[in-house]
Amino acid sequence: MSTIIKEITMYQIRKATIDDCALINVLAKEVFPVTYKEILSKEQMNYMMDWMYSLKNIRKQMEEEGHVYFISYHENKPCGYVSVQLQGKNEAGKDIFHLQKIYALPQYQGKHCGSFLFHEAIKYIKSVHPSPCLLELNVNRHNKALLFYEHMGMKKSRQGDFDIGNGYFMNDYIMEMELPL
Repeated sequence: MSTIIKEITMYQIRKATIDDCALINVLAKEVFPVTYKEILSKEQMNYMMDWMYSLKNIRKQMEEEGHVYFISYHENKPCGYVSVQLQGKNEAGKDIFHLQKIYALPQYQGKHCGSFLFHEAIKYIKSVHPSPCLLELNVNRHNKALLFYEHMGMKKSRQGDFDIGNGYFMNDYIMEMELPL
């Protein structure tokens, strides 16, 4: 068995429930600041943590906004999470799924946890939408994860500066890929 396959299969995944909001919050508090420490000010980071990861907002994402979260595990310890959302249709009428979040804890980065989460998100999308669709995600234009997404087969389709409130903007590329692969 190749090393990559062995490392990917050392992870397990399960669909999150409302009972996992606190766990997602704890994981985010560990990974989000490390990911964005060189990109965002402390004030913007605090604002975004509340905006995306307060218990109330995680619950709202799951119950009202259609985010489907999955949590990955290594040796029964949570090590990352991913969420996807059916976003709508593009101008050609093709359904678009948005990869809202994908994060591996720092100690699992570079150990194929992100690849595992990415593939599991695609597997989930294909299970609920077997016909062709698009997968999109936003990534900060200065985030080193951009290379990861390109390695996974995503292409930059456009960019934008998105007002998220409180005078802050997300300066992102929007990347996409056609599914099924």
